Amino acid sequence: MTVQTDASSNGQRVGFYPGTFDPFTLGHLDIAHRALNLVDHLVIGVALNPGKAPRLSIDERCACITETFALEGITQVSVVAFSTLMVDAARAQKARFIIRGLRSESDLTSEMPMAAINRNLAPDLETIFLTAREEHRLIASSLVRELLAYGGDIRPYVPENIARHLLPNATEKPT
Repeated sequence: MTVQTDASSNGQRVGFYPGTFDPFTLGHLDIAHRALNLVDHLVIGVALNPGKAPRLSIDERCACITETFALEGITQVSVVAFSTLMVDAARAQKARFIIRGLRSESDLTSEMPMAAINRNLAPDLETIFLTAREEHRLIASSLVRELLAYGGDIRPYVPENIARHLLPNATEKPT
């Protein structure tokens, strides 16, 4: 699913914010908002990761994220699905920056090697790390999925439209 215009054709600084976003959390939303202070247009790349078993389909994830920004009236964000190398997806969107969120030191430990490899693969792309705000540091999509599976209230952790989408389907227990 691609919902976008070619923002880079008019010389805009484009950032690419990749992730599986299953689901897109308030932490992800905060990173996206802050990235918009650094770039003219932000492309949120929703990854099809065969190694994970997502709760939401890639089309549902794209639609939910698109709706989140539409409800806020934000037009400088596009949402695209991708199943390629992240740097190839970023280049396809004519991005100059890769945006990554960090919640903890362990995130930095895993992100640094990826940033180094991405730099080797695409020296024209610059990785920007944004640290999570304190109130979002403990929010992880995997914890939201587990909370949802056990009937917990996910509304403090995800945008309201995403909670409305997920809560009626909260019947699958983790295995």
